[in-house]
Amino acid sequence: MEEKRKLMEGFHRASRKDRLERVKKFCQLEDEDIQILSGESALAPEIAEHLIENTIGYFQIPLGVATNFNIDGRDLLIPMAVEETSIIAAASATAKWIRQEGSIRTYSKGKLIIGQVQIPNVRNVARTRRLLHENRDRLMELANTCVPGLVMRGGGIQDLAVREIDRPSKDGTMIVLHILCDPCDAMGANLINQVCEALKPKIEDLTSERVGLCILSNLVDTKLAAAEVILRNVDPVVGKGVEEATVFAMADPYRAATHNKGVLNGIDPIVIATGNDWRAVEAGVHAYATRTGSYQPVTQWRMEGADLIGRIEIPLALGTVGGVTRIHPTARAALKMLGVKNAEELGRICAAVGLVQNLGALRALATVGIVKGHMQLHAANLAIAAGAEIHEIAEVRKRLAEILRVEKRINLSRAKEILEAIRVEERSPALV
Repeated sequence: MEEKRKLMEGFHRASRKDRLERVKKFCQLEDEDIQILSGESALAPEIAEHLIENTIGYFQIPLGVATNFNIDGRDLLIPMAVEETSIIAAASATAKWIRQEGSIRTYSKGKLIIGQVQIPNVRNVARTRRLLHENRDRLMELANTCVPGLVMRGGGIQDLAVREIDRPSKDGTMIVLHILCDPCDAMGANLINQVCEALKPKIEDLTSERVGLCILSNLVDTKLAAAEVILRNVDPVVGKGVEEATVFAMADPYRAATHNKGVLNGIDPIVIATGNDWRAVEAGVHAYATRTGSYQPVTQWRMEGADLIGRIEIPLALGTVGGVTRIHPTARAALKMLGVKNAEELGRICAAVGLVQNLGALRALATVGIVKGHMQLHAANLAIAAGAEIHEIAEVRKRLAEILRVEKRINLSRAKEILEAIRVEERSPALV
């Protein structure tokens, strides 16, 4: 463990070549994995042809590593595919704080995904409910014949649930049959969709009612990933500031939306790096945030004596087998980096990183403000936007940092002025 900690020290100051060497040692990767992660091995166009339609190429997103994470007693490097400045730096810095002063623990609640078979306008609600209940075992048996491989691995359809929902127009009632499935280590979307479609004719035959939509739900509140962060002896000003930020988000959906976006800043990059469906994750998390009837933050922070305690509990249906995780070489390498044994563990890591990312943002808001740290890292983006060439970016960034320290703000106009001054100096070295 000590050797791994040394590999993390000064990671952000190391050259890219050195970072890759450290990742290789830390995660015990092969040369081939490093070539894939570094981008040296170009992705074949044929892979894209199998993933989407009308392929013309790739849109590349930077792949970085968040350091200093110790989750459930295990040191981890977190692969994150993201284009937004400061996310990885904030995650790494906050994880280091927690490593020194606290701990991260995770757990799971449930393992079932949900498929929905809708009867949109039921003529006889009592009769339909009774028939579905009486034929529960037959329907489950039929459903499991659609996924024999999943059943062999210990998964498959585990239960059925009947829901009765008033139509919004108040002109009738719909019944929705929930198909509860254990997808094992697959995300399971295609599997559950096939099951729902297969049950449609049988349900119509049983009930004499017309079946409408047959589709999975991304609100998987039957499969939750949870994490808890405990920080000891926290500065009460910082702790109370973080706690007050939670209160603000609980009271105001406008703030809660940004609060939860900060959580997803930590989760989405891992989901993307591992070839999972970040859109499904976003939909599920935001829907779950409204479960009480008003949009709420998905994390809670509070002071208990001198300790700051944070918790998160969110729906996460992720996969470590099948789909893009099987086809995309970078996704396979990212999963190898994490060393996860199953999809449940991947979900718990995502929840933990989301909670840590949230803490980093709230800590900044409660102390120096979000602009200072973000702008220091944003200087490189301003340099590029100003038109700096690769060899000019470092100097533009350095001078922007000096202006930020004095004037507390930087913008594109200042970046352009600095770039022009640098180029004048290069053209007229004798005048400098």
